[in-house]
Parts: sequence; C-alpha cells; structure tokens
Amino acid sequence: MKSTVEQLSPTRVRINVEVPFEELKPDFDRAYKALAQQVRLAGFRPGKAPSKLLEARVGRGAVLEQVVNDAIPARYSEAVTTSDVKAIGQPEVDITKIEDGEVLEFTAEVDVRPEITLPAFGELEVTVDPIEVTDEAVDEQLQSLRARFGTLTGVERAVEDGDFISVDLSATVNGEDVPEASTTGLSHEVGSGQLIEGLDEAVLGLKAGESKDFTSKLLAGDHAGEDAIITVTVGTVKTRELPEADDEFAQLASEFDTLDELTADLRERVGRSKKVEQAGAIRDKVLEALLENVEVPLPETIVKAEADNQVHEVLHSLDHDDEQLNKLLEAQGTTREKFDADALEAAEKSVKTQLLLDAIADEAGTQVDQQELTERILFQAQRYGMPPEQFIQQIQQAGQLGAVFADVRRGKALADVVSQVKVSDTTGAAIDTDELFGRGDTANADEAAEDGDQE
Repeated sequence: MKSTVEQLSPTRVRINVEVPFEELKPDFDRAYKALAQQVRLAGFRPGKAPSKLLEARVGRGAVLEQVVNDAIPARYSEAVTTSDVKAIGQPEVDITKIEDGEVLEFTAEVDVRPEITLPAFGELEVTVDPIEVTDEAVDEQLQSLRARFGTLTGVERAVEDGDFISVDLSATVNGEDVPEASTTGLSHEVGSGQLIEGLDEAVLGLKAGESKDFTSKLLAGDHAGEDAIITVTVGTVKTRELPEADDEFAQLASEFDTLDELTADLRERVGRSKKVEQAGAIRDKVLEALLENVEVPLPETIVKAEADNQVHEVLHSLDHDDEQLNKLLEAQGTTREKFDADALEAAEKSVKTQLLLDAIADEAGTQVDQQELTERILFQAQRYGMPPEQFIQQIQQAGQLGAVFADVRRGKALADVVSQVKVSDTTGAAIDTDELFGRGDTANADEAAEDGDQE
C-alpha cells in the first residue's frame, strides 16, 4: 500500500491511498467466507461453496463492493499511522479508482491537530486577588451553621422578607388557565428569588389566606416566554428562630467546647476555601493568558460539531421543540440568533483550549497513570452523586472513557504550566503555586479548580 498526504490547510489534510489488489486477498477471503454462510447452493454444505460459484450467484460487483467497504477503514487507519497524521474527527472518504484485479485508490480528507508554537511559560505573568479571611466571611459561616440548627415557628402577622411560607399558585394567559403552572402547598423562603420573578414582592404584606395577582413571564411549558397573570395565595407564615451563638451552641453544633474554638475553626475553613478559590482563579488566569498569547488554527468542522452538540443538548432538554426554545430565549430577553452565536463562540473557545492543552501535553510528554485516571473517575462519580461502578459503566457505554483520560492529561499539562508562570496577587506579593497545588502533584490542580467552581 502507498499513501501520500496533502496539506489542505493548517487544520485539514487529504490522504491519498493506493492499494494493490494482491494486498486485498485476505479481504476477499473474508468476504467469500461471509457470503458462503449467507448463500445456500445446492450440493454444498453451509460455508463450503466455492468462491467462483458464489460470485456467479451474487455477482462480482457485490463481492467487490463488500471488499472495498471492509478494506477502506483498515487501510485508512494504516495510512494515518504510517504518515504520523494527527487526525481528529471522522474522515470524508472518496473512492477515486477501482480497477478490478489491479488497484484500489481512495482519498480521505480529515481534520488534524494544527502545529502550535508555544511560548516560554516562565515569561508569562498573571495576577489574582489576595486571600482575605474577613470577619464578615467567618460570621456568614457561623450564621449558616446557626440556620441549620434553627427552628421554624408560625407567626400571626403579614409576610416579611426572610419568612418561610407555603403558597398556592395558579396562572392564566389571555384569560385561559395554564394547568402546568399551577401548584399547591409550595414552600418558599421570601427574598430567595428561587421561584417566579415578582413573587417575592407580591407576597410581602400578605397574611395567611390572602391572595394577590401579579404579572410574570412563564419560563416553561406551552406558554414559555409569554406574560401570565399569576395568582398567589399565602397558606402559612413561619419565621426561623436561630439558637444563641454561645458555648452551648458550639457544643451542640460541633466537637468544640467553646464558641471561640468553633469560630477559630470556621476561620480556618474559610481560609482553606479561599485558597481553593485562589487556585481556581490562578488556573483560569493562566489558561486565559495562554489563549491570548498563542495562535491556534481552528478546524471548522470540529468547531461546528461542538456548537451543534451544545445546541442539541439544550433542545434535548426541551423534547427537541425549537418553538419552545425560541419562547424560552424570548423570556430571557435574547434571540435564537444570539443563542446560536454564543454557542459557536463557546465551541471555538472549547476546541482551542483542548488543542492548546493537548499540544502542551505532547511537548512535555505528559503521562497519565491508572491511579490518576481512577482518582478522576471517583471524583466525577462523587460530583454527580453516582456510585463509582455505575459511573464507570455509564461512561464506558457512552464511549467517554477516552475523553476522561484526555481531560486528566490536559489538567496535568495546565498544572505544569501553572508551576512555571509568575503569579502574584494585586498587592504585588508573589504566590507560591507549589503551596496551593502541591509540588509534583499536578494531577490535582484541575480538581482543585473544579472544587473552587462549586464553592
């Protein structure tokens, strides 16, 4: 077999492949064997009919078609390997010549990883906010802990901000009831903004049993994006009473004997959380600096596929109803054109990031061992609230194990760059990234950043 490669663009090549027919003999043998099992000829046991008789029955063209269809994928893979083509995506194959008994020729156009010139990472500089553990942040943690041990008590007064209420909701659009927008006994914390826009303002001042109408846009259902008249009726009104912040509370809510000890521990927790946030900020800033300073040609078909996939996921959540999506976007004050443009922009950044980090990993010879892969799988399983065995089975069935491996490798590559970049905070103080990420433990850098994203 002969193969040559034409560079069509920085991100696309055409592979020309020429296969002499004598190299296709194993393919013909497999084709005849398969046909012999399928075609019944009088006087011959299944699988024993001669190839000439099989050809006479089904035609030489049918045999040739099967051989070519079976042979091309393997010959394409061989050509990619021998030519050291870094192919990404699926090839577009075109059979250019078949001379029976002589030669098979075909071309395959495919996107490839572009050549990327990487900067000297030690010359990059990024700046992030310093770690500040304020009294307000510590007090917020203390109040949150007190809220966990608080009790709800019914009150005989009008609704105030911060109350916990139960409500009944109903809605009409153009005078017609909207059943899917109706509910009863719904619990809500006033001021949280977690339900319908305008609800928090509408219930203020109402007493149990009182109702009020207000206008709001529906975000789901057949009337998504349309203005509806919402009727809210208050059922119960409760206020949360918090335990006193004293030594007794410290003993109730923790292993500490005094409030001072509990507060000191909360301060340490806030500090650790701030370090995780800073690690995530450093990672993001370094990646941002790389993307700004490195030219990465983008393969159009890969970008389009990524953008289409993002749109598909949103549509899938809406039962593939384009009209439903358009109404939802209208309710959010945007358009389908803007949504598609944003999806394309996000896809371009995603593909550029992946190609860049892959190039860094290639140059550094970044390796991923079984323990690192296992740790990432366990981390992801915990993040999605799934048993590790179920998560592994799911990603294997979806063919995503390779993607998890690639993400770990990219995370290590980025962490390696972080260790070389000059990092300081806005006060001018240098930041020791080894202290944040761990010297030589770069596999955890990406996970640390992900933890920071969840805080």
